Amino acid sequence: MLPIAVDAMGGDHAPATIVAGALDAFAAGLPISLVGPSDLASHPALVGMDLSGCSLIEASEVIEMEDDPAQGVRRKKDSTLVRAAEAVRDGRASAMISAGNTGATMASALLRMGRIKGVSRPAIATPIPVPGSGPTVLLDAGANSEVLADWLVQFAQMGSVYARHRFDIAKPRVGLLSIGEEPGKGDSLRKEAYELLGVASGIEFIGNVEGRDVMTDDVDVVVTDGFTGNVVLKTLEGGVKSLLRALMGAFASSPEYQAHADALMPALLPLYETLDPETYGGAILLGVDGVCIISHGSSSARAIRNGISVAHEMVEANIVAELAAAIAAG
Repeated sequence: MLPIAVDAMGGDHAPATIVAGALDAFAAGLPISLVGPSDLASHPALVGMDLSGCSLIEASEVIEMEDDPAQGVRRKKDSTLVRAAEAVRDGRASAMISAGNTGATMASALLRMGRIKGVSRPAIATPIPVPGSGPTVLLDAGANSEVLADWLVQFAQMGSVYARHRFDIAKPRVGLLSIGEEPGKGDSLRKEAYELLGVASGIEFIGNVEGRDVMTDDVDVVVTDGFTGNVVLKTLEGGVKSLLRALMGAFASSPEYQAHADALMPALLPLYETLDPETYGGAILLGVDGVCIISHGSSSARAIRNGISVAHEMVEANIVAELAAAIAAG
């Protein structure tokens, strides 16, 4: 397998945390190409880390979090994001992953890798944790703030392929996010998309779903526009974090609760693992002609390690060819 290109300079804690995660993945047997400056190995934050097993794709520039995504890609042609996407395009890397500027990551992948033939717009697919069950795949989670109804059909087709290969769901159930379960609910976009999804090939459409359904096992793939999807994603992330903080605070509020908290921990830790976004390693950009994983800006080394593992799985599953076949058939 070709190495996975890791943007060493992207993210709030780059390069130390990113490189640490990449080295963990390398130790587990995954080939890694770090993308960064020629003197990356001598960076002060990487003292004591042995980078000798990883190849280096040199890049002298970084697209910062505050940079405009499109302008950053066009102006910083020697940036880590652009070089990572070019490595995938040119067959020097099997996939790319970055915890840097999300918009620039998408723009780099789209402009350098290109779209799969027939795909109208790529979409970000994010696993949403479901206690006691596999995750729900939510897309679009932020790539397209405004969409057309037929794009939502393609999102459903691509999300179904991803759910089958990532979470081993034979027939993923697809729901259209709306304000009610009845077919007539929602705005004109949702009503038109409902009709198209009902006759689309390659998907198991179950109708409208509501926000309360996203974190249940009633649906496997939820499609919506990127604006709504990103709001849902951030709301759920914030809600879960607030709940966990409140729970930990309650345990620590009195010494008499400590023994009970200790007794509950064996049951609570697996739940925490399920709800922790870092367990899933990041989102995937579906529809570009290559595997691109987008990790959270504040990703830990564990999240980067898991994101690299997801990239490896999707390359092994030949996800790009599977997506192309699904779009062509649809």
